[in-house]
Amino acid sequence: MKTYGDYSDEELIRMLRNGNVEITDFIMEKYKNLVRKKARAMYLIGGDNDDLIQEGMIGLFKAIRDYREEREASFFHFADLCIGRQIYSAVEMSRRKKHLPLNTYVSLYEDASEGGEDGLTLVEALQSISDKNPEELLIDQESAVSLEKRIDQSLSDFEKEVLDRYLAGNNYAEIAAALEKTPKSVDNALQRVKNKLLDVLED
Repeated sequence: MKTYGDYSDEELIRMLRNGNVEITDFIMEKYKNLVRKKARAMYLIGGDNDDLIQEGMIGLFKAIRDYREEREASFFHFADLCIGRQIYSAVEMSRRKKHLPLNTYVSLYEDASEGGEDGLTLVEALQSISDKNPEELLIDQESAVSLEKRIDQSLSDFEKEVLDRYLAGNNYAEIAAALEKTPKSVDNALQRVKNKLLDVLED
């Protein structure tokens, strides 16, 4: 008998549309490591890692809800795009709000029954991506590919290696030992990566 892991993502989405709601939990669990990896990357340029993981899971939920096989090349690429967009938006919102007085601060995670700063509830926020038409989604995907290329071109080989290991969950000491460098050189490399990411994102 087949388990969920034996099916492709696209087959799972079809099964979900046919009423097998347990598949949502399976896909959320399957992709949580991708969410964590993207959250760690954005944590470098500002943001609480746990909050960013929660944002990434919201992006993944949106991908599950809105994926249309006839429109998208694959669920993986659509999910990757939705997760990245959600986390990046959270970082941008956090950076805009950080200079506001504390009494005007609104949590990203307040109850859905309470309106946010813009009058949006969590439920309403979760509906935002559904307004995207296929052309807009394609533009977003092309922009993401272009952004990744620019980031890749801006980093040295050593910085790429350090970043890859950092995103894989290694700490400074582990990265330093693997690359035969000092923890300080690893820290310096990650600081350079952070600055370069900021430069690319603000272009």
